[in-house]
Amino acid sequence: MNSFSWKKIIPHVIAIAVFLIVALVYCSPALEGKVLQQTDIVHWKGTAQDAFNYKAQHGHFPLWNTHSFSGMPNYLIAMEGHSLLPNLQRLMQFYLPQPAAAFFMACLCFYILCMAYSMNVWVAILGALGFAYATYNPIIISVGHETKMAAISYMPGLMAGLVLLYRKRYVIGLMVTALFATLEIGAGHPQVTYYLLMTLGIMTVAYIIKWIVGPSFSKMDQKDKTRLLISLAVIILLAFWRIASGDASPLYYVLLVIVAFVIAFIWILIRTKGRKRDFEFRHMFIALSLAALGGLIGIGNSALSLLTTYEYTKYSIRGSKGIDVTGGDTKQAQTSGLDESYAFSYSLGMGEALVLMMPNAYGASSAQHLDPDSKVISALTAKNVPEGPASQLAANLPKYWGGISPFTSGPPYSGALICFLAVIGFAVTRGVSRWWILAATVFTIFIAWGSYFIEFNKILFDYLPMYNKFRAPSMALIIPQLLLPLMATIGLQRIFFEPDGMENLKKNFKNVLYAAGGLFGVALLVYLFNDFSGSIDGQIVQAYAQQAGEELAHTIISGMKEDRKAMFIAGLGHALWIGLLVLIALFLYQRNTVKPTVILAVFIFVNMADLLIQANKYLNKENYQDELSYQSNNFAFTTADQQILQDKDAHYRVLNLASGDPFTDAVTSYHHRSVGGYHAAKLRIYQDVLENQFSRKDGGLNMNVLNMLDTRYVITPSRQEGQPAGAAVQRNPDALGACWFVKNIRYTNGPVETIKSLSDFNPKDTAIVDASFKAAAPEPVFDSAASIKLVSYDNDDIKYATNAASNQFAVLSEVYYPAGWNAYIDGKKTAYASANYILRGISVPAGQHTIEFKFEPTAFYTGQKLVYIANVLLWLSIAASIFIFWKQQRKTA
Repeated sequence: MNSFSWKKIIPHVIAIAVFLIVALVYCSPALEGKVLQQTDIVHWKGTAQDAFNYKAQHGHFPLWNTHSFSGMPNYLIAMEGHSLLPNLQRLMQFYLPQPAAAFFMACLCFYILCMAYSMNVWVAILGALGFAYATYNPIIISVGHETKMAAISYMPGLMAGLVLLYRKRYVIGLMVTALFATLEIGAGHPQVTYYLLMTLGIMTVAYIIKWIVGPSFSKMDQKDKTRLLISLAVIILLAFWRIASGDASPLYYVLLVIVAFVIAFIWILIRTKGRKRDFEFRHMFIALSLAALGGLIGIGNSALSLLTTYEYTKYSIRGSKGIDVTGGDTKQAQTSGLDESYAFSYSLGMGEALVLMMPNAYGASSAQHLDPDSKVISALTAKNVPEGPASQLAANLPKYWGGISPFTSGPPYSGALICFLAVIGFAVTRGVSRWWILAATVFTIFIAWGSYFIEFNKILFDYLPMYNKFRAPSMALIIPQLLLPLMATIGLQRIFFEPDGMENLKKNFKNVLYAAGGLFGVALLVYLFNDFSGSIDGQIVQAYAQQAGEELAHTIISGMKEDRKAMFIAGLGHALWIGLLVLIALFLYQRNTVKPTVILAVFIFVNMADLLIQANKYLNKENYQDELSYQSNNFAFTTADQQILQDKDAHYRVLNLASGDPFTDAVTSYHHRSVGGYHAAKLRIYQDVLENQFSRKDGGLNMNVLNMLDTRYVITPSRQEGQPAGAAVQRNPDALGACWFVKNIRYTNGPVETIKSLSDFNPKDTAIVDASFKAAAPEPVFDSAASIKLVSYDNDDIKYATNAASNQFAVLSEVYYPAGWNAYIDGKKTAYASANYILRGISVPAGQHTIEFKFEPTAFYTGQKLVYIANVLLWLSIAASIFIFWKQQRKTA
């Protein structure tokens, strides 16, 4: 071990210190004990508080949450499993406070990716800071998308594992792949992970092509290469076009593309007389096998959340849909994912991809309004509108004019310097990385366009597995946010730190100028051919035409278009001066006037100043508050809460109409079992009832449905003369309680008839049951003296006592969820039915009986077993890496 050089560690220590300092300075309020006011986290805490209260009493989280949407699985809100691993995330974050920990982790993971590429430390620092502080990250942190930020942070770590494997560093590559697959999947944001896996798939295909035909392809002359690539591109585009037009099965054209690649492979071998030693089949088999093993270890370590989420998805709005409520009409539907219109909301306008290098070109955030010097003011005053009202009107108009609807919190700005360096990287590098990074960047920009490139994205939506479970395609820009700094660092490494770097730059400097000119040429074309219309313009015209006339409304839009032109030009100018700075630096480097370290120092400073100025608009000291203020501002007991909580009954629910929309509010769930709530993946049957019964043409709420949900208390807005707005509590005397026997059953045929029946029935006397449950729900023989009562009410275990002279049918005011809830009568497992579309119903024999419902999800217990197995495999991979490293050092010594 005497040969080990501690000097090699010092640069990495410096890099980590830089990441720590920047994170702590930017997030300095967190060091004072302050916390962020994050809307999504507030909602999550409201939803999860029931689970934390339960854990304080029982020592563990429950599996079922009773406080949100009348009940849903708690492992979709607060998961707690057992593991043989330490808290890897907090260890790697050095136990820093949030959000400093998130930014530090993003820097660290990208730095690991750069080390997998054997890059210079300062190049890696530039790329890591560029990736971590890209504007999208502070934006999502400010609103509380912490799982998304975690998943984004781990993306470069998992990519690093594959890079190591594909570069024949098998043992450490397996460890890094397994470790970051565990962290990435465990972060719990499937959409981010899905986009990453698509990118890694493109990367892997590129490497496979390299391993098979790389040496032979490199021996081809340039004309043959060009012909081949153009031919394959034409075939791929033709296949996409034919699939989009619906002329034939996509499988036919996929096979056509595969056949084209096989023919191209054979043609290359013939043209170059390829030999066996040109192929890397053995390495390919080892690398892909270890990559698969690392991925499986990661999946196994996250099996608990994966299995439970997969099971739940089938019953949520992300799964299949049996009915559709459109325009007040309820009809049969057969979909396997999200509605297309919902899935493609938050699509990015085509020209809007330029915000990657021009942050304010499209007006930044929807919450920002026009400046005091807006052209709208001058346009209105020219129409004889007084300046005061004109200024007031302009101050209420949104600056954002891009394609994202209904709302965006800000642009995914990656930094003009990073984007410019990436384009230069494409110009000066050769090899497999350039091509797969370019392909993945273009591909994910196409995805981000969503509904604005529907021909392409409809194919993915219809045919790509699980793709229709996700919405907000603009999120796909997280991949260019990762790949652009990667390409920038690859290019800088090639220019500054490879033996022939300067000669290569001189040789390709014209290509650099062409690439830079092409980039700004595209931006200029977008400006010249843009009509500067915004997705919100129609709403603005409609609103102001009613108030001031159509001519004045169009005057407002004309003024806004002039503002938009000015914003675009300003964004272009911002990118242009940074681009010129880069070109001047490279020119001086060619003339040996400036050293690479000086250039990199300038680049790091300029890029961080640029990114932090933008980031500070969305995440700054104003976003923080002390812990006591945070708690009191969000979750303090109101007079209404105190009044309701005087009721010590084990079972009742609350509907909060004073919160705005009770079905997007989770603060009520903090104190009460809420009829409403907040979750991105509600149960499908519950959402159906919300759409069908609580969003009716008459604008009212179906009281029969509220009664069967045991809605005992309704919080309504109240305002007394001279007093601020408050809330009043109304007790609902017709709430039906936890359980009751019905006199008869109305059988229906299918979900449409079942849910429509809720509009006209008395839940106290009648249960509505789909005919498919008839065997478990026979017609009762009503006994007026029969009784059923709630004995005990626990999140995961509910008991009832019954007494009847004849067979009865009980309706239980609990959400029907068959994937885990089991019914037992006197200890014997018994079938039960879905009643009234969303509740549980069970047939009870005559006599005295105990009914018990236990939440016993098989997916949870199976997942826990798989976690233990994968934990052991991860420890083995770590031990193997340490042993190999020790062995290599000993051999060197």
